[in-house]
Amino acid sequence: IHTLTRSKMKLSFALLAATTISSASAFTAPIAFSPSKTARTATFLEASRNKKKIATRSAWAAARGFTDDETVATAAAGLMTNDDGLEYVKLMNEDGDSSEIYLFGGVVTSYVKGGQEFIAVRPDAKMDGSKPISGGLSHCFPQFGPGEIQQHGFARNVNWTVKSMTDTTVELEMAPSDYSKEMWDKEFLCTFSVSLEADQLATKMFVENKGEEASFDFQAALHSYFTVSGIADLEISGSFEGKEFLNKMVGDGGEMQKEERSIITIEEEYDRVYKGVNDPVLSDKGTGKTLAVLNTAGWEDTVLWNPYGNEAMGADNFVCVESVKFDPVTVEAGASWTGEMALKPGSIE
Repeated sequence: IHTLTRSKMKLSFALLAATTISSASAFTAPIAFSPSKTARTATFLEASRNKKKIATRSAWAAARGFTDDETVATAAAGLMTNDDGLEYVKLMNEDGDSSEIYLFGGVVTSYVKGGQEFIAVRPDAKMDGSKPISGGLSHCFPQFGPGEIQQHGFARNVNWTVKSMTDTTVELEMAPSDYSKEMWDKEFLCTFSVSLEADQLATKMFVENKGEEASFDFQAALHSYFTVSGIADLEISGSFEGKEFLNKMVGDGGEMQKEERSIITIEEEYDRVYKGVNDPVLSDKGTGKTLAVLNTAGWEDTVLWNPYGNEAMGADNFVCVESVKFDPVTVEAGASWTGEMALKPGSIE
């Protein structure tokens, strides 16, 4: 696991610029009193510090290829660093909606629309790179669950790189590394795109086989955590009724059962795989909000997971409704696979 050690950057470049402009304007605007020498000195020192910060961050961004004015001078969007040293990209649109995507694990940890947060991060999550982030739209690749390599694969605990970004979009890339090759020596390239649109958050997972001869098989999932006001307030609709599902909470290897309900409610610990169901809609009676999980390509199955009653994990305030490709995908040399999923908020009518 790689822990980032770069310098912290909690504000965007333009936000710092705005602070500098604000400080500078204090010297030309009419004033009704005569500030003390100490106050004037402190103001000048603060402006000077901000100017140095802007120059440092601009150079830092330029060194990474982000040289255009729009990227460097975005009011509330850009490449930032959390308090524990992990880098993330913040997206923001004209309506004030936002999203945050961490480079470590390539995981979306926030989607706020109309002031409502829809993506959950568990209270016990480590945000310092010491382990995969417990929450968000977490990647499972090239394996889902236990198997020949580590649980859920390696995509969620390696650093992805920024291929491109704007105020409202980011494209991340994950290529083979010495770490991944020790587990899975395949010639792959993964690209994950996130777009903050006016009415939804759209994502695209693109897996390419860069080899010239050999094919490879993989599984993939977005182990998605969503906020709920309380698990008792949650209802999940979709094409569940009449479908068979694997209930992993029964027996040693799970048991195939048939879903009799059209609306799913959670009153016990859940770990269920619904193959062939990919149209879930969450309704939260506590907030009056809905969230449609729109799986439009690649993601064919849904997993519902909740550690019911586990207060340390914050089980009462999240549910995992995962977009999954459960059966292994075979990608021939030179071919690719695409998984597209969008989150569309709404209101309970």
